[in-house]
Amino acid sequence: MLKKMVVMAAATAFLYSATLAGASERATKKEAEAMVKKAVAAYKANGEKSFAEFTAPSKTFVSKDLYIVVYDMHGKCVAHGQNAKQVGKELMGMKDPDGKAFVKERVDLATSKGKFWQDYKFTDPLTKKVLAKQMYCEKVDEKAIICGGVYKD
Repeated sequence: MLKKMVVMAAATAFLYSATLAGASERATKKEAEAMVKKAVAAYKANGEKSFAEFTAPSKTFVSKDLYIVVYDMHGKCVAHGQNAKQVGKELMGMKDPDGKAFVKERVDLATSKGKFWQDYKFTDPLTKKVLAKQMYCEKVDEKAIICGGVYKD
């Protein structure tokens, strides 16, 4: 009986620590804002050359499940920290699983607000599942809306 209790306690401790480890793999909203501000500073210092540093497979602007994505004001992806195949594509009509044209909305919000948080759904790079996501974006100029987001489990 004692042996069973020890095994159960060890299993519970392992599951608890695995849950905490999984939670630490998630970026926070504060980290997303800080990453975007770091990317804005890099863009202001180096212009479009910084797009290569934002784009996969570079890991300079990637942390946990957080990465940088940059669009121009026409919805063209100019940098993407998880999927370099998106770079150069016009994505204004791209929709999430609920039918939300999130790139168009992003461009509209950049035009009207400059800095904003946006809700939509997207594939999580850690689990490969579609999850709710919140994206923090800052419009820098007509060539760059710089964004970084957090996923919700």
